[in-house]
Amino acid sequence: MMRLKVTFVLFLSILPLALANLRVGFYRRSCPNAESIVRAAVRRRLTRDKSITAALLRMHFHDCFVRGCDASILIDSNRKSSSEKDAGPNLTVRGFELIDEAKKALEATCPSKVSCADIITLATRDAVFLSGGPFYFVPTGRRDGLVSDPDEVNLPGPTLTVSEAFQAFRAKNMSMDDMVTLLGAHTVGVAHCSFFLDRITRPDPTMDRGLAAKLRSICGAASGSNPDPTAFLDQATPFAVDNQFFKQIGLKRGVMKIDQELANDPLSRRIVSGFAANATLFRTRFAQAMVKMGNIQVLVGKAGEIRKNCRVFNPRRRI
Repeated sequence: MMRLKVTFVLFLSILPLALANLRVGFYRRSCPNAESIVRAAVRRRLTRDKSITAALLRMHFHDCFVRGCDASILIDSNRKSSSEKDAGPNLTVRGFELIDEAKKALEATCPSKVSCADIITLATRDAVFLSGGPFYFVPTGRRDGLVSDPDEVNLPGPTLTVSEAFQAFRAKNMSMDDMVTLLGAHTVGVAHCSFFLDRITRPDPTMDRGLAAKLRSICGAASGSNPDPTAFLDQATPFAVDNQFFKQIGLKRGVMKIDQELANDPLSRRIVSGFAANATLFRTRFAQAMVKMGNIQVLVGKAGEIRKNCRVFNPRRRI
């Protein structure tokens, strides 16, 4: 009986904290069709643009690693101030109009209920699933941030070593396993030639010769209308979320330096080999890592706001 009382008291003591956190089905009562509305928008876009999955994965990552998953990356700059969109790493982030489309539909159905931060998270999950990746339940209840500062954008770049890149992930309480798993999102990504040109303009023993020749041909076709061409990061299945990326880098077919180093560095090599050999393992860990990343520094409860328009902060109320 005493054990039951202690357990009950403990449950009561943590209940307020549990209610303040994210949870699956957060909009079940306030906006029952929220997730299906977002999924429909993603499905429509995928029918004409298979690359949107990579775009959403990148947007989600760039948002969560700056001030947490608070949709600060969606804010437009104006004459008075610049936003995160103006920061160098974010100039090629795209897919904003898809978030706008989903938000417009949600506002028509249940005004001021669903945050832009949750839309990014849900849309990314749905794009991953519709591109052959795992389906995973997404805890929701995020609130939108009130700050978007380009000076705060400091993201790990493609020329870092594994240990250097891991410093950024560790700062967000992510493990080495999480980092390698999340970089597996490059299975559907592309990179501009400027990000890997140094690897193909001189002999690089860590790159397959055939791939190097192919990339030189792509980058050599640069023109005035396309001064910085792109190449797929996964040479096998560039529009499918699968474990082919890990198989490719195991064959020295990593395009960017950080990708190839994942297969070469003792810190990450074992994880890469495991994913290359076991597609199910990658799918499971990718789902787990995406949920974990989506929980970084989230705003919940009464913090932040629920934006009416994802591109601008709500007007401040006068007291």
